[in-house]
Parts: sequence; C-alpha cells; structure tokens
Amino acid sequence: MTEIGFTQLADELMLSVEDAIEGSGLDIDYESTGGVLTLTIEAENSKVIVSRQRAMSQVWLAARSGGFYLDHHDQNWRCTTTGETFEALLNRVCREQGAGEQEVFERSNG
Repeated sequence: MTEIGFTQLADELMLSVEDAIEGSGLDIDYESTGGVLTLTIEAENSKVIVSRQRAMSQVWLAARSGGFYLDHHDQNWRCTTTGETFEALLNRVCREQGAGEQEVFERSNG
C-alpha cells in the first residue's frame, strides 16, 4: 500500500468514528489532531486513542485493556492479535471503559 493510499484509508476510518459517535447519542467526546483521534468516555473520564502509524501502515488503538494494532485487509481494518474488525474492537473497548451497552458502531462484524 502506498503512503498516500494508507493515509486516505486511515483518515476515512477516523472520520467514520467521528460520524458514528455523533450519531450514537453516547456521552463520548472526541478530538482529532495530527492523525490522532482521542475519545473521552465521560462516564469514567477514560480515554481511547486511535492513531495512524504511517511507517507500519497500521492503525493503533490504545485502551485500558491494552494496545491493539490493525492492518487493512479485504476492505476492513482488522486487529492483528484478536482478529476483530476495528468497529467490533472499538465497540468492545468503549463498553469496557464505561460507555454502556449501546455501541458506537451499530453493526460490527468481528
């Protein structure tokens, strides 16, 4: 994957997170700067950080439960250790960090 292609895919992913949060009604704030998206789950004031790693062509997700690395395959971002899609992984870590049972992404296939 080219650097430009990776950046475009990673930026699209981050925008999809912002859109999903806006549409979810969850009490999650977000801030995006320089390829890093910081989510703050207000219930427990906990953070989830999503960042793009150009050198590795990966997206990294940092949560209380650990750090996760995601590669892009077959039109999906997938965790290298759990096999979850990005959407399923983000739903899970947000739930674990106090966002409640409602999901950020309503449909996840992971």
